[in-house]
Amino acid sequence: MRRVSGVEFRMRHLTLMQTALNQNDTPPGSIDAAPRVLLLGLGNDILTDDAVGLLVVRELRPKLAAHPSIDIRETTEMGLALLDFITGYRAVVIVDSIQTGKAPAGFLHELDASALNQLTGRTPHFVGVSETLALGRQLGLAMPEQVRIFAIEVEDPFTLSTDMTPALQSALPGIVERIAAALPKLA
Repeated sequence: MRRVSGVEFRMRHLTLMQTALNQNDTPPGSIDAAPRVLLLGLGNDILTDDAVGLLVVRELRPKLAAHPSIDIRETTEMGLALLDFITGYRAVVIVDSIQTGKAPAGFLHELDASALNQLTGRTPHFVGVSETLALGRQLGLAMPEQVRIFAIEVEDPFTLSTDMTPALQSALPGIVERIAAALPKLA
């Protein structure tokens, strides 16, 4: 039995996804008629402030539960693995942590996918978001027309702990409210 590399496995998975999408009633590369938005929280809930994307989404879930066109998900995945989450949505809103060192903890950077390269800082989760979108389009997958990223400035994304730093804990309610206010405009 031949061993399959991770890249080869992912490409086979993407090919199967593309085949499945092309077999439904929707023309290849188009997005379902229902206007759907994905709110996707990224992070690692055992690395102090890196959990902020997950926590924001968890706070927003009950507030947005009745909204028919917003799906709410969270993941620790990054890069090409995000294709499994974002395919088929009209718009995607990503919430994640970042450490630029140029803003105080709790500062909310708002940008679209094209502006990702302008924001320099440490976060593994939106590494390759632009490339992932481009690959999805190249494969004929239904990629989001709009990508909005809320990158939350953090103080400590590396210490092993399930508690965020005090600065980020105190900023969390305001962050949640700002993102909640922005979502209906995308739906």
